[in-house]
Amino acid sequence: MSTEMSILALYGLLVAITILVQVLAAAGQVGLAELAKPRDDMPKLTGTAGRLDRAQLNSVIALAMFAPAVLMLNAQTALTAGTLLAAQIFLAARVVYLIVYITGTPWIRTLAWVVGFLVTVWFYILAL
Repeated sequence: MSTEMSILALYGLLVAITILVQVLAAAGQVGLAELAKPRDDMPKLTGTAGRLDRAQLNSVIALAMFAPAVLMLNAQTALTAGTLLAAQIFLAARVVYLIVYITGTPWIRTLAWVVGFLVTVWFYILAL
């Protein structure tokens, strides 16, 4: 398995852990019974639980966008030292994104998001 595929797997695990932490934070804020019901009328999550909710949603979207690009490049055997560096940058940017989003740090969160997004776009350009 290529290192880029390993990075993709690591990011998938990071997203899964983020989802678990978000559920635990939400349960702590609104209770497990509230989470078990349909979420049509669930109270809005605030503070860390709310930021975790938004961060995990964004992380799932980033995974859904990044994974196909990595898989296409892997299938084309078009992985290079440049794609490895880019995948490492993506993973680092997404880790920073999660940390600064959860802690409520503005601007750095946006910068980290942009870096991860640009790497993803670059991967799709390479796959063409």
